[in-house]
Amino acid sequence: MPFTEKEKTGSHLPTPFDAALERSLARQGLSLESLCAPGDAVARRVLEEYGAMFVAAGCVRLPPVCVFTSEEEVAAFQREAMWRGEAFGDAWVELQPAAMDALLKAREEARAAVLDITPRGGREAGRRGYDDTLRLWRSRRDSALDHWCAQGRLTPEQAGDLCGLSWREQVSAVLELEREGIFFSKDFSKSILYSVAAPGASQHLSMLAFDATEFGDAEVRRLLARHGWFQTVRSDLPHFTFLGLAESDLPAHGLRQVEADGQMFWIPNLEAMSDE
Repeated sequence: MPFTEKEKTGSHLPTPFDAALERSLARQGLSLESLCAPGDAVARRVLEEYGAMFVAAGCVRLPPVCVFTSEEEVAAFQREAMWRGEAFGDAWVELQPAAMDALLKAREEARAAVLDITPRGGREAGRRGYDDTLRLWRSRRDSALDHWCAQGRLTPEQAGDLCGLSWREQVSAVLELEREGIFFSKDFSKSILYSVAAPGASQHLSMLAFDATEFGDAEVRRLLARHGWFQTVRSDLPHFTFLGLAESDLPAHGLRQVEADGQMFWIPNLEAMSDE
């Protein structure tokens, strides 16, 4: 099914994302420059695609960078932020405590309505490690390289050269190829960032993301939103981000609503965001 998107406008225009972001970061002693260094095109793209997380309520710990660079860096952040684990049937899911509390409340309401909220993908629906992001990136990268080599758009030598780059260099190279229409998403029709996060950039590393099996149920989405969980990554339909905010407050936190593939996503309002 082709990816389609249209903006949903309300009575209040959203705050520019950079202004809301700087306020949010300042509350936790962080800065935009340390989060996303000027001139770092990869970090900037990650911020544009996954940045809604960085305006979450003060009840959660924000990561200090857009892109983690090692398992050690991720582990240190996760220890500082702390997490809470809960059993969802046979799956054990771990999230930051405030995110887990809100998820369990949404699940309780869902069950009262004879519905449920369950993890899609088992344990990986919640907290992940750095190596998990490498594995998922590699799966999309290798599939796309095989596809485009078979189509004659890339040579085996070009594919080999790309795989030999560092992870950060690979992201840059893939995004550059996508400018030429050589897409790395699961269906090869859009950016890889709509299928999988760049290594070290997943919201799951920050323990503020949950993949829900019941994402297609509008009532489940409403209950999750009621408890601060929103879809913020366009085209990743099962993926919900814990913002800990009321939906009516999201425009004031620099987010705008778009409809994509029949569902509503809250994404950074980048129109007024200045280039570094």
